[in-house]
Amino acid sequence: MLSKEKLAIHGGIPVRDAYLPYGTQWIDNEDINAVINVLNSDYLTTGPKIAEFEKEVANYTGAKYAVSFSNGTAALHGACFAAGIKEGDEVITTPMTFAASANCILYQGAKPIFADINPDNYNVSPKSIENLITKKTKAIIAVDFAGQPSDLDHILTIAQEHNLIVIEDAAHSLGATYKESKIGSRCDMTMFSFHPVKHITTGEGGMITTNDKEFRDRLIQFRNHGITRDRSRFKEEHGPWYYEMQLLGYNYRMTDFQAALGLSQLKKLDNFIKRRKEIASMYSKAFENIEQIRIPVNCKESQSSWHLYVIRLNQEKLTVNRKEIFEALVSENIGVNVHYIPVYYHPYYHEIGYKKGLCPNSEKLYEEIITLPLFPKMSEKDIFDVIKAVKKVISFYSND
Repeated sequence: MLSKEKLAIHGGIPVRDAYLPYGTQWIDNEDINAVINVLNSDYLTTGPKIAEFEKEVANYTGAKYAVSFSNGTAALHGACFAAGIKEGDEVITTPMTFAASANCILYQGAKPIFADINPDNYNVSPKSIENLITKKTKAIIAVDFAGQPSDLDHILTIAQEHNLIVIEDAAHSLGATYKESKIGSRCDMTMFSFHPVKHITTGEGGMITTNDKEFRDRLIQFRNHGITRDRSRFKEEHGPWYYEMQLLGYNYRMTDFQAALGLSQLKKLDNFIKRRKEIASMYSKAFENIEQIRIPVNCKESQSSWHLYVIRLNQEKLTVNRKEIFEALVSENIGVNVHYIPVYYHPYYHEIGYKKGLCPNSEKLYEEIITLPLFPKMSEKDIFDVIKAVKKVISFYSND
């Protein structure tokens, strides 16, 4: 039962009348018409818009090639396959990510090894990666947390020294820059997600960018049942109708109308990111002098694309834990979230032998973070409502 004090927040008049989600897509008539045009064409599945979308993403990121997939998880799975990851291999990644970043390793029969995070920007720590490398290590999957690029130069140097492949999980960082270069062209392979809460959307969808033609060819074959129609690669020849399934692949293809939506959305990407940066700046300015909150840190060598705005609570300055702060914000109709539950906390990972205590920095961070709403369609009122609600709740539960 709530105390009278808590009723002032949980049962009182909330800051907002309507619920504000933490993220959502922004679809306009141009996007809708792009999809309708494809629906009225001869192609629904694999058509000309796929290749066009891939070319535009490659051009945007500065990569030589881009290969589309049905979703970001499928794209990561494809990258692990293309990298030659197999049973008996180990792949180092971070636990502060969505489960797919590690699941794609398991799909290939390999073992995820969890490296701890840098406590300043919450990305995987290169030092922690280096300490975990063994003779079984095949690759590193670096995740750009919340849109902030990982320490790529350091990670790539480690990989080169140990002959490892680097896959960048850039689901959060399309449009971000690292040392003035767009994310997507530095690592062996880079994955982007087009889920509705991401920077642009195709409904579901993903993309791998790479500068390596062999990786590109393996990705294309993998997403299409392991089939090739390249006559120069045939083992046999039966006639002009012939194709060969040469490996066990999957049906991970994007549709043509998804690609049309992606092309339309891509035109707006820079404006979307500009708005995300404006909102993040407004939050940081509003919260920078509140000692109960730690605001995100932007690294000097990179520019975040601000997929998420994650505040970290200073528990010593509060009378309650994160759960109560979270619930209080929800009662104000602010759609907060938590990114992420450490991957190895999930019951499935316990069942296969992982235990808590692997990554102390990650585990401490998990107990203290809350994600605030951040998406380009937010109005000025939406932004100020979030700021007002956070200040209201933090002030109420402050121990000062």
